[in-house]
Formats: sequence, structure tokens, C-alpha cells
Amino acid sequence: MLAALAQVGTLVVIIGSVIAALIQLRHMRTGNQLEALLSLERDFRAPELQAALAYVQEQLARKLEEPAYRRELEKIGFVDPVAHPEMVACNWLNEMGTLVKRGLVSQDTFMDLFARLIVHCWTKVEPAVAIMRRSRGQSQYHDFEYLAMRAALWLKRHPHGMSPRSFVRTPLPDRWREIDNETGKLTSPQIAQDNVTGCGQ
Repeated sequence: MLAALAQVGTLVVIIGSVIAALIQLRHMRTGNQLEALLSLERDFRAPELQAALAYVQEQLARKLEEPAYRRELEKIGFVDPVAHPEMVACNWLNEMGTLVKRGLVSQDTFMDLFARLIVHCWTKVEPAVAIMRRSRGQSQYHDFEYLAMRAALWLKRHPHGMSPRSFVRTPLPDRWREIDNETGKLTSPQIAQDNVTGCGQ
């Protein structure tokens, strides 16, 4: 009888140890996720990346009209990020795609922060990536492409963001909307949409 009770006690201790270890691992993983996301946020705010994102949004489409610019993207080898700032944005977002794909950061948390940025920027750089893939193959920036596809799906599921069910959104007064609609006829619908889902967060 005493031996049986001892075995039960040992089993309880083992189960308790396993539960404690799982809780500790969960806390460690949460801490690591938070640290990783904070690091990504710091990288995102870096002047070089911000300048590259602005270039992608405002200048890349025009530069791609130049044959010499396209040839620089097509050739095998180093592409100068000074002449091609889109490379800085593509490299960072490709790395982010790898982290999300490998589960090293929480997809929901990452998408809550960056989903609109990812979809918008992929749309802008897609023609440049297509040119690079002529000589580099379909694997060029494939994790960026994966990230953009995941972000598009996430936005379909959460078109207004990811908020608690109890959250009630209050409509914001737009006191200049009618005036801007009358005087801003030079702004095309596409540009207006880009401004909503642009590269800034």
C-alpha cells in the first residue's frame, strides 16, 4: 500500500514538473516573440529603410520606365542599393517573410502591424522582382512573395484590423472631406487608395 502511494506521489511530482516546464517555456517563447517584434519595429523605423519605402511608393514606377534601370536589375550580380533603394525594402521584407514562414514571430501579431504595408509594397515592387527573376529564377524574393500572399489573406479575414470583440469603433469626424473632394480632383482613386494602404505605418 505504501509503495503504491509512493508511486502515485512520484507521478504527481513528475506531472507537476512537466506542467511547470511547459508554462516556463511558454513564458520564454512569449518573451522571445516580444523581443523579436520590438527589434523588427526598430529596424522598420531606421532612416535607410524608411527612405527605401518612400522611394518604392513615389519613384520606382517611373524609374522602371528607363531601359538602363531595368538592365541593372536583370543582370546577375550585385545591384547597388544606392541606385536601387527598392533592394533595401525587398531584402528586409524577404527576411520578414522567412521569420514568419519559420514561425519565429507570431503571424497574427506581425500582420496586425505590417499587413497593409506588405501588400502595398509587394504591388509596387512586383514589376522589379519580375525583371530580376528573368536571370535569377523564381526563388528571387520568394519569401517576400509568400509574406505578401499571407498578408492579403489576413486582410481578407480582418479588413478593419484585429480588435477585441468588445471594441466599438467611433466614427472620426472628417471636417475637410467635402472641401477636399471638390478641390482635389487631381488625385486619382488609385493614389487615394495607395495613401490609405501606403508604406507608412
